[in-house]
Amino acid sequence: MGLILAFAALIAVAAGLWLWGATPDYRVLYSNLSDRDGGAIIDALQQMNVPYKFADGGGALLVPSNQVHEVRLRLASQGLPKGGTVGFELMENQKFGTSEFLEQVNYKRALEGELARSVQTLASVQTARIHLAIPKPSVFVKDQESPSASVVLALYPGRSLDAGQVNAVVHLISSSVPNMPAKNVTVVDQNGTLLSAPSDSASGALDASQLKYVHQLETDYAKRIEDIVTPLVGPRNVHAQVSADVDFTQSEQTAESYKPNQPPNQAAVLSQQTLESDSSNASTAASGIPGALTNQPPVPATAPLTAPPPAPAAAGPAGQAKPPGGAATPPAAAPASTSSRKETTTNFQVDRTISHTKMPVGVLRRLSLAVVLNNHSVTDAAGKVSTRPLTEGEKKQIGELIKDAVGFDEKRGDTLSLLNSAFDEHKETVAEVPLWKQPETITLAKEGIKYAVIAGVALFLILGIIRPAFRNLNRVLARAPEPAMQGGEIPPMNDRGQAATYAASYESNLGAAKQLAQQDPKIVASVVKEWVTGNE
Repeated sequence: MGLILAFAALIAVAAGLWLWGATPDYRVLYSNLSDRDGGAIIDALQQMNVPYKFADGGGALLVPSNQVHEVRLRLASQGLPKGGTVGFELMENQKFGTSEFLEQVNYKRALEGELARSVQTLASVQTARIHLAIPKPSVFVKDQESPSASVVLALYPGRSLDAGQVNAVVHLISSSVPNMPAKNVTVVDQNGTLLSAPSDSASGALDASQLKYVHQLETDYAKRIEDIVTPLVGPRNVHAQVSADVDFTQSEQTAESYKPNQPPNQAAVLSQQTLESDSSNASTAASGIPGALTNQPPVPATAPLTAPPPAPAAAGPAGQAKPPGGAATPPAAAPASTSSRKETTTNFQVDRTISHTKMPVGVLRRLSLAVVLNNHSVTDAAGKVSTRPLTEGEKKQIGELIKDAVGFDEKRGDTLSLLNSAFDEHKETVAEVPLWKQPETITLAKEGIKYAVIAGVALFLILGIIRPAFRNLNRVLARAPEPAMQGGEIPPMNDRGQAATYAASYESNLGAAKQLAQQDPKIVASVVKEWVTGNE
C-alpha cells in the first residue's frame, strides 16, 4: 500500500508541476473597454475557445500571449471593439414613423461618431469625443448662424500633439461639417488643456513657432560650423554655439513718387488743343443791327467844327459835284482793320511711381558665433601623444572657414569669438544598474526558480519516497527463504539481504535457520504456511 500511495503521489505531483510549468503567460488584449464591447468580446472568445481572465479590477482583458495578435485580428474581422461610439450604421435601423426631430438627432449622433472614429485613428489619441452644435437653418441672412464643435481627446500616457497635429484635427472637423469655420472648433485634452488656442502672432505676443524657428536656425548654424571644422581638429574637439537675432516685425509700405519733367521731345503727350481766329474790316460803313449802338459816327470824326462856305460846283456827267477846276474829288476812305489769334494747349503725362512693399518676416539681423577648439594632438617618434595649442595661422584659417560657412557679414554686426584651449577629458561615470536589478536577470531568475522547485520536488519524491520503498521491498524479498535446492540445502540470508555462502554441513544450515527464526519469526511463519498450503 505504501508503494502504491507513493506512486500515486508522484504522479499527482508531477501532473501538478507540469500544469504549473505549462501555464500560459497572459497579456493584455484590450483595456478600458465599455460594457457593451466587453460583453461582445467575451462571447466571441468563448466561441473561439480562447481562455481569458481579467486584471486591474476588470479594467483589462487578458489572453495567452501567444494568441494576442491572432485574437485581435479575428475580433477585428467581426468589427470588435466598436469603441463605444456609433456611426452611420445608426441610420440603418430607422423605425417606421420616426419624426423629423429624431432623424436630425440620429444624424448628428452618427456624424459625431464617425468623426470620433476618424480622430481616434491618430497614433497619439486613445479615445475621442466630439459634440456638434448645428443650428437650424433660417431663410433670413441676418439670422443665420455657423455651426460649432467641441472635441475632447484622451491621449496615451507620455504622448502629446504638436500645433500641426491640432490644426489637422481642427480642419478635419471643420471640413466635415458644412459652413463650419475652423475658428469655431475647440479642442481640449483629458487634462483640460486648451489645444486649439488661437495664434499669438495676431495679438502681437511671442509665438511658440517663432521660438522654434530661432532654435532651429541656431542649431543649423552650429551644425554647419562643427561639420566643417571637425575634419580639421578631429571629432569631439570642437563645440559651437550660435545666437541669432531675428526680426519678426510685420510691416507694409506704400510709396508714391514723381519724377522731374522730361524734355518735350521725350515727354508723353496726354492731350493737345489748338485755337486759331482771324478777323478783318474793309470799310467803315455802318453794319449790324439798326439801333443806338450801331448809329455811331465814324472814327475818327471828319466833321469840322466850322464849316467853310460852300463853293460853287458844277455838275458832272453823272450828276456828281466836281471840285473847282473842273476835276471831281472822291470821298476820303477809312483805313482797313485786321486781327488774328492763335492759342495752343498741350497736356503732358506726369511721371508717377506707386510701390507697395511687404517686408518679409523673420529677417536675420545679427549673428553671434562662439567656437571652442581643443588643442591639437601630436604623436612623436616614440609613439607618445601630446597636445599643443593651435597657431595663429591655423586659428585664422579656421575662422575664415567658419565665416564662409555661416555667411558672416560685418556690416550686419555679426561677431565671431574663437577660443583655443585644452578640453577637460574627465568623463562622468554613469552608475550601471546592478546585474541582479536588470529586468532580464529578474525574468531569468524567476524561470530558474520555477524549474528548480520542480526538480527539487521530483528529487524529493524519488530519493525520499520511492527509493526507500524499493529498498525495503528488496530487503523483504531477500530475507524470504528460497525453494529447496538440489541436495536439500537451503541458502541462508544475512541481515543485508545478500545470499550467504552455503553451509558446508547440516549443522551450520540448522543453526542459520534457527538464527533466522529468532530474528524474523514472520518470515518463518510465512515459509511454514507456504509449506502447508503447498503440501510440502
